[in-house]
Amino acid sequence: MSNVFSENDFEILIATKNRSNLDFLQPMFPFEHFSTFNLLIVNQTENTNLNSDYDSVRVLNTNEKGLSKSRNKAIQNASKSICLFTDDDVIFEENLRMKILSSFEKDLESSIITFNHSRIGDLEPQKKTIQTFSHNQKSIWNVSSIEIAFKLNDIKKSNISFDENFGLGSFFETAEEFLFLKSALSQNLKVSFDPQIIVSHPQFSSGKNEGSDSIIYARSALFYKLYHNFAYVWLIKYVFFLVRRKSIKISEIPKKSKAGINGISKFKELTKSKL
Repeated sequence: MSNVFSENDFEILIATKNRSNLDFLQPMFPFEHFSTFNLLIVNQTENTNLNSDYDSVRVLNTNEKGLSKSRNKAIQNASKSICLFTDDDVIFEENLRMKILSSFEKDLESSIITFNHSRIGDLEPQKKTIQTFSHNQKSIWNVSSIEIAFKLNDIKKSNISFDENFGLGSFFETAEEFLFLKSALSQNLKVSFDPQIIVSHPQFSSGKNEGSDSIIYARSALFYKLYHNFAYVWLIKYVFFLVRRKSIKISEIPKKSKAGINGISKFKELTKSKL
């Protein structure tokens, strides 16, 4: 397949919870049996352990909660040169492994390559660009974690990890992939985009509900992490932006503003930040 990477150099890191068997893997791999891939499953559970009879499928059962904690545990325990983050509700494209390994073969300087995905039932991919490019601080805002493949050694050597305060199941349920990629760029790692579609995902995404209290709460915390006191200015602008988009009503402005202020306060509490 490749002069640099072989099929055995690729591993898929799957985040899931409360699983007792491997049946959930079957619809994820419609083109061949899941055991033909190297898989590392992090199963967050309090009661039921997941086990595997396949040498290629490793399982870590943990009672920790939160997607970012799951991703970090996967990084710590991954064993192959090239890894891909994914969730337990996706459908992989045929030739997934070849697409990813070939991309790293063509671009040996990149430590991380992000790909494209589609929503199940949609005809168009999520990202319309058909050109490869190097990511910057602006472009990483538009990356989903299920699109991220990386060189394991580069990530470990640079101590890149997910901020466990952010992501589903944590205090602030958004932006974990943005912060992961931002950390990589800050360490001067090359992060690139390849327009090939590697996976499909269900239509609903928690990140799409931009007017919800939880998203405003989380995004306000994120902006405080990034920009400190300017987050309060951003919050005012964001609330009125949501009104213009009709994502919230004018009558909801006080409630939504309070949700954002509460998010900033919670972040400051967690990190012992000061005004």
